Amino acid sequence: MELNYKVETRPAALPANIIAGKKYRITMLTDGLVRLEYSEDGIFEDRATQMVLFRDFPETSYRLLRSEDGIEIHTSRIQLVYDEKEFSSHGLSIQVKGNLSAYHSIWHYGEEVHDLGGTARTLDMADGEIPLDHGVVSRFGYSVLDDGRSQILMENGWVLPRKKGVQDLYFWGYGLDYKEALGDFYLLTGRTPMLPRYALGNWWSRFYAYSEESYLKLMDQFEERKIPLTVAVIDMDWHVTDVDPKYGSGWTGYTWNRELFPDPPEFLKKLHERGLHVTLNVHPAEGVKAHEEMYVEMAKALGVDYENEDPVNFDAASPEFMAAYFKYLHHPLEEDGVDFWWIDWQQGGNCKVEGLDPLWVLNHFHYLDNGRGGKRAMTFSRYAGPGSHRYPVGFSGDTLITWESLKFQPYFTATASNVGYGWWSHDIGGHMMGYKNDELTARWVQLGTFSPILRLHSSRSEFNGKEPWRFKKEAELAMSEALRMRHRMIPYLYTMNYRSYAQGLPIVLPMYYEYPEERNAYEVRNQFFFGTELLVAPVTDPRIQDLNVAKVTVWLPEGLWHDIYTGVVYRGGRCMEMYRTLESIPVLAKAGAIIPFTEEIKGIQASKNPESFAIHVYSGGDGCFELYEDDNESREYEKGDCVKTRMTYEEQEEIVFTIYPAEGNLALIPEKRTYHVYFHGFGKEMAEELMVSDGTESIPAKAFYEEERGAVVAEVSDADVGKLLVFKAANRRCKPENTTLKNCFGFLNQAEIDFMCKDAVYEVLNSGKSTSMVISQLSAMDLNKDLFGALLEQLTALG
Repeated sequence: MELNYKVETRPAALPANIIAGKKYRITMLTDGLVRLEYSEDGIFEDRATQMVLFRDFPETSYRLLRSEDGIEIHTSRIQLVYDEKEFSSHGLSIQVKGNLSAYHSIWHYGEEVHDLGGTARTLDMADGEIPLDHGVVSRFGYSVLDDGRSQILMENGWVLPRKKGVQDLYFWGYGLDYKEALGDFYLLTGRTPMLPRYALGNWWSRFYAYSEESYLKLMDQFEERKIPLTVAVIDMDWHVTDVDPKYGSGWTGYTWNRELFPDPPEFLKKLHERGLHVTLNVHPAEGVKAHEEMYVEMAKALGVDYENEDPVNFDAASPEFMAAYFKYLHHPLEEDGVDFWWIDWQQGGNCKVEGLDPLWVLNHFHYLDNGRGGKRAMTFSRYAGPGSHRYPVGFSGDTLITWESLKFQPYFTATASNVGYGWWSHDIGGHMMGYKNDELTARWVQLGTFSPILRLHSSRSEFNGKEPWRFKKEAELAMSEALRMRHRMIPYLYTMNYRSYAQGLPIVLPMYYEYPEERNAYEVRNQFFFGTELLVAPVTDPRIQDLNVAKVTVWLPEGLWHDIYTGVVYRGGRCMEMYRTLESIPVLAKAGAIIPFTEEIKGIQASKNPESFAIHVYSGGDGCFELYEDDNESREYEKGDCVKTRMTYEEQEEIVFTIYPAEGNLALIPEKRTYHVYFHGFGKEMAEELMVSDGTESIPAKAFYEEERGAVVAEVSDADVGKLLVFKAANRRCKPENTTLKNCFGFLNQAEIDFMCKDAVYEVLNSGKSTSMVISQLSAMDLNKDLFGALLEQLTALG
């Protein structure tokens, strides 16, 4: 039996890019990406590896100088000096050109690399920060990835051990051009595939022995509370776990527990009818024992003595075993309705073949197998090294429930982008141990809304469920709203899903990708860009006692920034402290941002292209956005089968927002749509002036001012997606304003502090004096530092 899952590879480099000696080979893949090989027998590797699939880069421009001391290679980015001997710190060096550092931008072979980090295999049992593996970007301008120990990917789809004793390094010398470095990483290792649309909604997961009845009842409770879900994760208790000790621990299993799930296909059907896709947890390490329903058939196929109940041992190094593993263990369950698999491998990186990581084998072949028949594949498993971005989604492991865990998670997620790993799924709210803290859980779910994947998870402790209604009312409301917000964002998230595939830019990016020369971009470690339009600064500390707000330091780049929750507009170019109640975290849209949301948030709706949109437009600058849609579930997107709808916003003599005719395969989307366009940063008067047309003739529309959002709303029903839609109004009122006094009153009103202090502060705020005079007077009142800080945020928001 052969496993024959082939992937596209083009591993041979252009001869023009290769400089070779008797025992070395240097490949100038780009002006900043260099492959460095050394082999005593002079034989080098031209096949694909676990990490590298494509070396057929275009011809690189470089100068080669030879002397009696060795060679020197120059490109526009680097200078390489090599003595043509065995690699050594004194014989091989590469310097990155440009004024990056007085002495840190030169690498000598063997030296420790100081880059901006990549990611790690798992956060299992991590209570806070852990070391990270290398990425491809650095403030010093270079990094190095070692491919010398990864396996060879053969043409027949299987793997072969590498020859020992060879050097195979990739040097990344892109200076501060981080996006280009990351883009070439994807060209070398392969693109990040698109996720199916349903993966971007909310996932429910818990290590708990549910029954069919209790699980469906729980899903209905979410539905009754209008809290949407799209993925149902069934942890390991779906299968039989209480087994005769002679068969092992029961941790590995493939046979449904029919005491809990008497009719598995019917159970899965009912979940699908609720708009849920299903993944089952598997721990493959113990193989297949004689108590399993499919044991005899699989044992026969692999020549195992089933009459004596010999176990079918797990063997990641055997293509025959892996073929049977899918055929007998997984395909029948998929036919019953399982959509994808949660691969919970926790047994390390060893197997029969030295250097072959079973986790990589499982990720690689599970992903390929799940894509049978043109289906858009997905798997769910831990990270197995560079190149793992080809197998989304990542499971970051069993997270401890502590503030320290939460505090590390935004940084960990953003930094993973430095090695192209953009689809982490964390245990939102934490999995185990730690402590009950409603505020901690609410803040974690708010972070989850703006994470690559939002998957609630917890242990089987009876006190550790993440159902929002199990928490105090303020936490319940915050969690529920965060989960609804996630589904409203799906049109935006799905477009960023496409951007990740097409442009090689993960949805979560550290601030320094847009501002590599700004010192502040490196210091706000937990702040990140969420797609093209949003900046997120998660709250990872408890609220300040009595003030009932939490504090986070935020760096705002130049320009205007709108908090999408509070409506406050900030002038950037500075660091400032922001204070938030439990209702929200700082999420800021740049001036000119266009963000497509929808109110069609039920699970059954979330997997489809919506019939209506809520499009949010933020004043203060021009902007553009191209909405992306496709069939949401197949691989036809790879052939360009999609729809793109361009939107632009301009502030000239008039403000003009335009939705252009949809282009592409229009059969993929509804013929007509309803649009609610929210114009943020305008006064009530705009609603009276706003006109809507198709570019020539006016179109019936409603326009009104929504006080709660502080936005003018235009509503157009049954708009033809193939026609132009133009919204216009005069620009004279396009000036950023804040309701500062109202915001300060709201903060003081909820603060649990002395009434006389509140009255005295509010008297100053309401004095009608200039902002500078008010600040001066408040600063002389000997106020609590954070009380003054929270007021200062509002008073100085616009500078």
